[in-house]
Amino acid sequence: MVSLTAIKGMNDILPLDMEAWIFFEQNAKLCLKQFGYNEIRTPILEHTEVFVRGIGQVTDIVEKEMYSFNDSLNGENLTLRPEGTASVVRSVIQNHLLYDGGKKLWYMGAMFRHERPQRGRYRQFHQLGIESLGFAHPQADTELVLFAHKLFEKLGIQDKLVLHINSLGNLPERLKHREALIKYFEENVNILDVDSIKRLKTNPLRVLDSKNPDMQSMIENAPSILDFLEQDSLSHFNTIKKLLDGLNIAYKVNHRLVRGLDYYNKTVFEWITEELGAQGTVCGGGRYDPLIEIMGGKSYPAVGLAMGIERILELIKMTSYAKQPKNDVYLIYNGEQTELYSLLLASKLRDFSINVIQHSHIELQQQSLKSQMKKAGASNSNFAIVITDQFILEKRISIKSLISGDEQVFDLENLNNNEQLKLICNYIQKTL
Repeated sequence: MVSLTAIKGMNDILPLDMEAWIFFEQNAKLCLKQFGYNEIRTPILEHTEVFVRGIGQVTDIVEKEMYSFNDSLNGENLTLRPEGTASVVRSVIQNHLLYDGGKKLWYMGAMFRHERPQRGRYRQFHQLGIESLGFAHPQADTELVLFAHKLFEKLGIQDKLVLHINSLGNLPERLKHREALIKYFEENVNILDVDSIKRLKTNPLRVLDSKNPDMQSMIENAPSILDFLEQDSLSHFNTIKKLLDGLNIAYKVNHRLVRGLDYYNKTVFEWITEELGAQGTVCGGGRYDPLIEIMGGKSYPAVGLAMGIERILELIKMTSYAKQPKNDVYLIYNGEQTELYSLLLASKLRDFSINVIQHSHIELQQQSLKSQMKKAGASNSNFAIVITDQFILEKRISIKSLISGDEQVFDLENLNNNEQLKLICNYIQKTL
């Protein structure tokens, strides 16, 4: 019988990987709370029209990458969400969330795109996203950049990322830029590859995204959107740069950083790394003031960002975090009286918020203390607590640091002596 396997590009997240996920999620949620964002959860499955209208018909996502199907029960065209913004905007409109003012929302979850799996890029992938809806001032754009900057600092990956920013201006400015781009690319059509020639007719801004090395010099000299900005757009962009300078957030103005859809306007930004090969963008965002009205709501300004969690985890694994102990205590015990005693001790320690790894007595009874200590050393724990019949008789326990090798012996007359338990737990927590 052929063994069953996961779908290509849709991966299991195994226990050894979960510590990094939890590390990311805990820091992200703490940071989101500090900035005053509120969580929203939307369905994984939406009507296809949500994404056709929200992303655009002439995009690779809609044309090639969406998992769409016809529901045989009611004939509806449905799609697994390929991104989060369209779903959030649909929900905000449907539930009238902006009736009493702007909303700062965040989401986290799985997205689905049918593309070639590669490092940090999968067919089922996960994003953290923020949508700041109803706020027009450049401070809203800047706050999203500041949020991501603070989160990347907490995760220890800030030095692996470079912030790129640009302005797309408003639609009339982009149309003038588009005309100039088409003219420029047509003059250099002999340099364009097949994909770029196709995009020239449908979405010429996407040509600027090309990674074809033979086109880079030509693209670098293409007309810049910044040369077409009028006073309102320039003022918005200059304010953001001034705020970022005041916050000591380094950035690079990148005139090639664009979005191919008409509803994006003014600010765009991305964090890019050289550590992950071709898939260098780990977080991107920008302003999309026209989108809510395009999707059927009243006109409201909006700005958002999304970050690829798998790509961020790849960077986290390169930091010292990967070498840090993830557990507090590994419980070692050997002897006739130690089984119940160790269970009770572990329960008491957990009451004081100490994380304890404990294996069954049956599993350990044939293993020497030396063998157990080797397992403790490989358990990614900070401490080993050793319990033997002799220790129980002497009413004490031994706590050994698996980092420094230091060993401390503590009196423990009985497991109901909370004062002695507090001393033990304080020692563990202060040393973590």
